[in-house]
Amino acid sequence: MLAKLNKISLGNWILIGMLLGMIVGLAVNFYVTDPYIKKIILMDNVFYLGGTLFIKLMKMLVVPLVFFSIVVGVSSISDVRTIGKIGGTTIVIYLITTAVAVTIALLIGMYIQPGAGLNMAGAAQSSNVTVNQTMTDTVLNMVPDNPFSSLATGDMLPVIIFGVLIGIILAKIRKETEVMNKFFGEGNRIMMEMTSIVMKFAPIGVFCLMARTFGGLGFEGILPLAKYVLCVLIGLAIQLVIVYPSLLVILTRLNPLKFFKRFTSVMFFAFSSSTSNATIPLNLDKLSEMGVSRDVSSFTIPLGATINMDGTAIMQGVAVMFAAQAYGIDLGTSALLTVIFTAVMASIGTAGVPSVGLVTLTMVFNSIGLPVQAIGIIFGIDHVLDMFRTAVNVTGDAICTIIVSFKNKSMDTDVFNGKKPPKIEKRIM
Repeated sequence: MLAKLNKISLGNWILIGMLLGMIVGLAVNFYVTDPYIKKIILMDNVFYLGGTLFIKLMKMLVVPLVFFSIVVGVSSISDVRTIGKIGGTTIVIYLITTAVAVTIALLIGMYIQPGAGLNMAGAAQSSNVTVNQTMTDTVLNMVPDNPFSSLATGDMLPVIIFGVLIGIILAKIRKETEVMNKFFGEGNRIMMEMTSIVMKFAPIGVFCLMARTFGGLGFEGILPLAKYVLCVLIGLAIQLVIVYPSLLVILTRLNPLKFFKRFTSVMFFAFSSSTSNATIPLNLDKLSEMGVSRDVSSFTIPLGATINMDGTAIMQGVAVMFAAQAYGIDLGTSALLTVIFTAVMASIGTAGVPSVGLVTLTMVFNSIGLPVQAIGIIFGIDHVLDMFRTAVNVTGDAICTIIVSFKNKSMDTDVFNGKKPPKIEKRIM
C-alpha cells in the first residue's frame, strides 16, 4: 500500500489535496452546525493555519529565488554576444512572444471575468495595490533607491532590475568575477532545492486553502474556478493556433500545417511529461528532420526551455485578473503594464523546478500588491494545466527556432516542405 502511495507524483498529490479540500469544505459548510467547531476550530485555526503557513513559505522563497535566478539567467544569456545576431534575434523573439502571451491572457481575463462571484473583498490584504500611477512613476519605481531595501521589503520590480544589471556585469567581466559567479550559481541551486522542499508541503497547504475557501463560499466558488481553467485554455489555444502560425507565415512564408503535422509527436510528449527540459532531445531531432541546422537549434532550444515560458505567462496573466476580480480590485493601466513586464522578466528564471511558475506568480502578485492568498485557490488544478502549458512552451521554442534559422539562412526549406530528405546531423546534446 505504501509503495503504491510513494509512486503518486507530487502534481497528483496536489490535485488530490485540492479535491479533498473542496469536499471537506463543502461538508463543513453544509453539515457542521456548531459555530464554535465550524468557525473557531476549523475555519479560523486548523484550515487557516495550514493554508497561511504554506502561503508564507511560498512568499519566503520569492525574493531570493527570483534574484538568484535573474542574475544567473542574465549572466549566461549575455554570453550570446559571442554568438552575435542569432543570440540577439532569438532572445528578442522569445521575449516578444511572452509579452504577447500575457497580454492575451489579461484581455481574456477582462472579458470572461473568472474571479467574478467569489466575493473575497473582505479578506485581509497584506499590501497596497498598484491601481493608477503615471507612466513616469512606473518607470522611476523600477529603479531602486536602495537595492537592499527593495530586497528586504520584496519590492519586486527594483529587485529584477538590480538582478539584471548584476547579471550583465558578471557576464561582461566573467574572468575577474569567478568567485561571484560561483556564489550566485550555488545560491540559485540552493533556492531551487529549497523550492522543491517547500513544494512537498503543497498538498497539505492546498487542502487547507480549498477547505477554508469552500467552507465559506459553498458551491458558488466552483464556477469561478471552472472559468479560470477555461480562460487559461483559451489563452493557450490562441497562442498555439493563431500567434505562432501567424509568426511563422509572416516571417518565413512556411506552411504552419506542415509544421504541426510533423511536430505533433513532440507536443504529445511534452504534454505527457510536463517538462520542457525532457523534451529538448526530441525537439532537436524533430527540427533537424524539418531542415533546421543543429548549429542553431542546439542553442535556441535549450535557451527557450529556460526563458520562453509563454504558457506560464498566460497562466499568470489570467491569475492576476482572477485575483483582482475576486477581491474587487480594479487594476489601472500602469498595474497591467507592470504585470506584463514582470511576467516577461520572470520567465528568465522559471525553469528547473516543477510548479515554480506558481512561485514566480507570487512575485507577479507582489509587484502590484495583489493578495497572494488567491494563489491557493488555483494551486490545486495547476498540475493539469501545466501539461497544456508545457506543450505550448515547447511548440513556441520550435517555431521561434525555425524563424531564427530561416532568417539566418541556416534552414533547408526544401526539407521542411518534403521535397528532399533531411540531412543526418550528429547530435550535439
